[in-house]
Amino acid sequence: MRSSLARRLAPLHVAIALSAMLLWLPVEKLFMSEIGFTAASVGVMAAAYAVVVPLLEVPSGLLADRWSRSGVLVLATLALAASSLIGWLSHSVTTYVVAALVLGVYFALSSGTVDSIVYDTVLEETGSSDLYERWIGRVRIVESAGLVGSALLGGVLADLTSARFTYLASVPLILIAVVGFVLFKEPRLHRSEEPVTIREQVSLTARSMTGRPQVRRVLVLAAMTAVLAQAVFEFGPIWLVALAAPAVLFGPYWAGLVATSGLGGWLAPRIDPDRRPVAVAMAATSVAATALLALSDQLAVVVVAQTTVALMLAVIGIHASRLLHDAIPSSVRTGVASAVGTLSWLLFAPGAVFLGWIARAHGVDAAGWTLTITAALVGTLLVHATIRRPEPVVEPVLALAGEPGDLDCRTLVNLVTDHLDGMLDPAQRALIERHLAECDGCTTYLAQVRETIAVLQALGNTASPAP
Repeated sequence: MRSSLARRLAPLHVAIALSAMLLWLPVEKLFMSEIGFTAASVGVMAAAYAVVVPLLEVPSGLLADRWSRSGVLVLATLALAASSLIGWLSHSVTTYVVAALVLGVYFALSSGTVDSIVYDTVLEETGSSDLYERWIGRVRIVESAGLVGSALLGGVLADLTSARFTYLASVPLILIAVVGFVLFKEPRLHRSEEPVTIREQVSLTARSMTGRPQVRRVLVLAAMTAVLAQAVFEFGPIWLVALAAPAVLFGPYWAGLVATSGLGGWLAPRIDPDRRPVAVAMAATSVAATALLALSDQLAVVVVAQTTVALMLAVIGIHASRLLHDAIPSSVRTGVASAVGTLSWLLFAPGAVFLGWIARAHGVDAAGWTLTITAALVGTLLVHATIRRPEPVVEPVLALAGEPGDLDCRTLVNLVTDHLDGMLDPAQRALIERHLAECDGCTTYLAQVRETIAVLQALGNTASPAP
């Protein structure tokens, strides 16, 4: 079973590794300065980028759920290739801002899509999500390897040729990644049932996110983890600048920081954040590491602290992803995951402005305390999710291998509560109704459940107040 899963996910792994080989990434700021960027124009570009991504994330997630997740990844990767080409052709700030906006399209289309594909593939191949953390961890490892490779090779290539050429050299690798996404056999769990209208899908997506308090807490945990991780990556280098680190250190520092994603992917399936002592230890480690950024002026300590908190956030992010995917139906999985990305962007935008102001006005020590408070919030949410984990949604996986309506009695029993609470999408309800039309036993069982609920409600309404 695992060998079959490995073969099926192999094209996805190759495609993700190649799409991460952005040879221009380590020399982007150098190239931007060469074509006339100033601090003000960098701010304009960042603002434009921050507007595009949140606006497109949720619609792209709905498109992936309704159409094809592999197809959306193909479109995303083509946008990445287009962004690199426009960057190569850029000789002015305006043209490069266009390249950044197209890059925002790539991030919006890919946000949450890969996680949903891996989760559904594991579920289809094994019948459960137990191996999800292991396989999404492998995705993080190959993605991290691509980023580390691009960080090392891109600098060498820029030195031998030019910073501009690294943009053009990245395009063939990105286009090969498109082939990998096309060859990948997409899971059909989210498309195995009858189609629903856009209004119904949007409604189910919203209910899946807000219908249960445990799911809302996990959603906020995933978003806040992404916000803190992005803050570490975006603002981490200012500590090196403040401590007058030599220029030669920035390359290895950045390679080590992006490598934490892969290391976190390796570590995630080997620890169990569902155990309260483990969750508490991870939360305490994150808080302590961010506090060191405020307390220490030693360069080695700062680098180790940033690497440690980035590693903890990588593991927490994978765990939060597992909790969230377990608790929502497959038909809206990418839409919900994209909504997490949108929420993280909406939180990060003002947070980044505030953190930048704190660092400029009061120094990196004050910025370190800001990150410490955020880490404490993430840790609290993690421990709370361990105590009150949301109940998983039982997918009718067994129906996928048979004829439409081939839903077994055990699966119906597991789904009956969500069915009565209105938490299933119309297609899932259709599966249940077809089964009930052919199964007298389950029809009787459902009638008994409804009668029990009615009796309990009647008792609650007629109960007299205590004296």
